[in-house]
Amino acid sequence: MQVVSGQKPHMGHAPASIAPPEVTGQPPSGSSHTDAFEAMFDTTYTSLVGYARRRTTDTATADDVVAETYAIAWRRFAEITNRQHPLPWLYTVAGNVIRNTSRSSVRRLQLADKIEAQPASRGPIDPAAVAASDLRAALARLNDDDAEVLRLVAWEGLSHAEAAEILDCTVNAVALRIRRARQRLETELTATRTTPGDAR
Repeated sequence: MQVVSGQKPHMGHAPASIAPPEVTGQPPSGSSHTDAFEAMFDTTYTSLVGYARRRTTDTATADDVVAETYAIAWRRFAEITNRQHPLPWLYTVAGNVIRNTSRSSVRRLQLADKIEAQPASRGPIDPAAVAASDLRAALARLNDDDAEVLRLVAWEGLSHAEAAEILDCTVNAVALRIRRARQRLETELTATRTTPGDAR
């Protein structure tokens, strides 16, 4: 399936329009299955694209992740049909796809953050842009578990229960992890803002 950046792909009515060429295996068949899948696709596509693009360095990689995630969802749709909210399941699969296909994604994100954090050589400095750059740089320095729990709740807007489903832990554990992660993030932000020689 070809996905154009910023544009929802055309679903059509055939499973082949969903799965990338490299995906193999026979998906379930039946018009009711296709209709249910397309309804799920329509309600989750924008959120899943946002999830993927916030965790990859370019839109092409993110779109590949989205395509692969929906291909997996098509083959395993029975696991979704009984769920009230399919997004946590899709986020879990997408996270696995990202980790399996891009082991160096964290390093690339850190590099992108460093480049983004460089002050412009000319022109006025936008305080909002500086604050966002500081936040991304601080987030990149957290360990993976702390960064992900903050992304799920702050970026994806998930409830503690939905985040717990993705992270495979209890709701109380999520609350504890969020509290600790926020404390560590604040420490990193303070260090970023007070670094000697900071031209800002």
